[in-house]
Amino acid sequence: MELLSATLDRVKPSPTIAVTTKAAELKAAGRDIIALGAGEPDFDTPQNIKDAAVAAINAGKTKYTPVDGIPELKQAICAKFKRDNGLDYTPAQVSVGTGGKQVLYNALMATMNPGEEVVIPAPYWVSYPDMVLLAGGTPVIAPATLENNFKLTPEALEEAITPKTKWFIFNSPSNPTGAGYSRDELKALTDVLMRHPHVWVMSDDMYEHLAYDGFAFCTPAEVEPALYDRTLTVNGVSKAYAMTGWRIGYAAGPEKLIGAMRKIQSQSTSNPCSVSQWAAVEALNGTQDYIAENNEMFVRRRNLVVDMLSAIEGITCPTPEGAFYVYPSIAGLIGKTSAAGTKISDDETFATALLEETGVAVVFGAAFGLSPNFRVSYATSDEALKEACTRIQTFCAGLT
Repeated sequence: MELLSATLDRVKPSPTIAVTTKAAELKAAGRDIIALGAGEPDFDTPQNIKDAAVAAINAGKTKYTPVDGIPELKQAICAKFKRDNGLDYTPAQVSVGTGGKQVLYNALMATMNPGEEVVIPAPYWVSYPDMVLLAGGTPVIAPATLENNFKLTPEALEEAITPKTKWFIFNSPSNPTGAGYSRDELKALTDVLMRHPHVWVMSDDMYEHLAYDGFAFCTPAEVEPALYDRTLTVNGVSKAYAMTGWRIGYAAGPEKLIGAMRKIQSQSTSNPCSVSQWAAVEALNGTQDYIAENNEMFVRRRNLVVDMLSAIEGITCPTPEGAFYVYPSIAGLIGKTSAAGTKISDDETFATALLEETGVAVVFGAAFGLSPNFRVSYATSDEALKEACTRIQTFCAGLT
């Protein structure tokens, strides 16, 4: 009898984690590595949030909590949705999980049946298709091309929807491109969804507060209130509050769906970390001033990376509206050979050669469903970014 489940044959490990692990191994072996693969702010968690966690520990708030979140955190989440998005939710409509990934996974596990489809724009966050496959569904990839600034067109969405479509996964600003949809662009997509009442909307708003140059964030249920009853709005504290390791994500949606997600969580992980929940209460209810301050640094870093990569012949690097990624195209470099003799046949060979020959770790575009590209996370120091981009420039200049 085979030990491992056949389900594993349908999925692959996270490529972003694989790149980060490989970079760490090379660094441990003594190589001079600059890792630009991880989607993690380099800022420390703000002091008020850390203080709230310490206070929770000292107050003995270290026991089991309700499966999908303490009442105080659910209230803070409801207040956040009202304050930032104009959306009214009750605590019964809120689910708190161990990171946004668990919340998304719970929703898919609670709703997918064999043969049902999920429309996912590409480039996509690497975990979306594999979570759909784990849940027994079928990912349907809808390309959002460089020509359209990596944004899905209404026509492409319409074409991807079939009678089998259960969910549409939406992510703005995007991982991996940083592309953000304006209200008019999102309204064009919600107009399509209004014509297909059997399609539910899963809006991953994790990068909501990382928006630049006056870009105004909006979310589907806010833009089209008629979608409210079939939308799951997902968010978390990882990115805006530099709390990646605290592992708190949350979502709001119809009570029936939230109850089903709670059932999944009750038989898998039970409650998220109690101390992290109290820290998240402070993150959402406390001062938000440092978000704007951090965003100023992100804009500076974004501009540095875009300028340096755009100066390379054969690379096209759009300027994103948000998040902390750029997603340059290397279409002009395909077919060339590196100084060490590696043929650049695709974005994976490019990323591998770049790491081995220069010590710069990036994630290849095929991992995100759209090639030939690579993703750079600029959530690291200006000095590291400048050195990394200089190495990329030198590497590309050596291609023949």
